Amino acid sequence: MSRHMFFHREIDKLKKGILNLGGMVEVQVRNACALLGKYDEQAARELMNSDWKIDDAEIAVEEECLKVLALHQPVARDLRLIIAIIKINNELERIADIAINITKRLITIQKHTPVNFSFDYQPMAEQVLEMLKISLDALVTEDATLARKLFVMDEEVDSMRNMVYREVIAEIQGGNTAGATGLVNLYLIARHLERIGDRTNNIAEEIIYLVEGEIVRGGGEAV
Repeated sequence: MSRHMFFHREIDKLKKGILNLGGMVEVQVRNACALLGKYDEQAARELMNSDWKIDDAEIAVEEECLKVLALHQPVARDLRLIIAIIKINNELERIADIAINITKRLITIQKHTPVNFSFDYQPMAEQVLEMLKISLDALVTEDATLARKLFVMDEEVDSMRNMVYREVIAEIQGGNTAGATGLVNLYLIARHLERIGDRTNNIAEEIIYLVEGEIVRGGGEAV
């Protein structure tokens, strides 16, 4: 096998690895969001205990990237691809961690239930899950236009988080101090969902860099 063919086989292996990780993370986020609608303590504990699988997959992708860099010293677009995979790999692992944080908040809320207060997270959760799916689709297809769609969607998630914040503050100011711990954790769930949206934005930026060779930050602005 020629060196060129071996290199591209390694690249294909990297792509499969990052997409496999993406699929695992998408399942983890979906499972965490499902708990928002129907809390199940056993399912929550199982989700928290499964995080090591994603950590191992993330480490495997990073090690493979470093090996390809050391052995082949890629340049131009191939180098951009590996850099993008390294960064997206880290973003996906952090998204999985945030899903675990959502689960931890839910466990806390069960112990400190807010009085006469609830919030429907379904629209926000669905938006964030769609953003994660789009980010992975954009990665597979190397579609910068699709990736840029996430910047607009992220603004909508930010608005939803702000709405939760206002409702929680109003509830506390209205005298619901007995449920303050639960209320704070309810807001933090919204904050965690918003952070997942931010991380998918970061993935979008890396996809644009890969496809166009342009570094963008803060909602698609070139730097």
